[in-house]
Amino acid sequence: MTAGTFTFAVNGESRTVEAPPFASLADTLRERLGLAGTKVGCEAGDCGACTVLLDGEQVCACLVPTAQAEGRAVTTIEGSSALVDRLRDAFLAHGAAHCGICTPGMIM
Repeated sequence: MTAGTFTFAVNGESRTVEAPPFASLADTLRERLGLAGTKVGCEAGDCGACTVLLDGEQVCACLVPTAQAEGRAVTTIEGSSALVDRLRDAFLAHGAAHCGICTPGMIM
């Protein structure tokens, strides 16, 4: 598969990445941008472990082609916002973080 060059904002920072256009956004975030907080579980959009925000809307990053993120804003669990920070703190305070695979998706 031929790689393309895509630019999109990740957690408020403009990032340019070379990736196959139909590679999943989850794989691109993890493998090419080093953002391992986005987990991959079922790769079918059922479990929600890969949930990120795309222009403020929840999406399953395992189902979104990287090319679809071009020129858009992606927020991952590594991003900081008042709501994400409060949810993360609440998960930690109440022992809601079990093995950690689905926790980032739940928070997002």
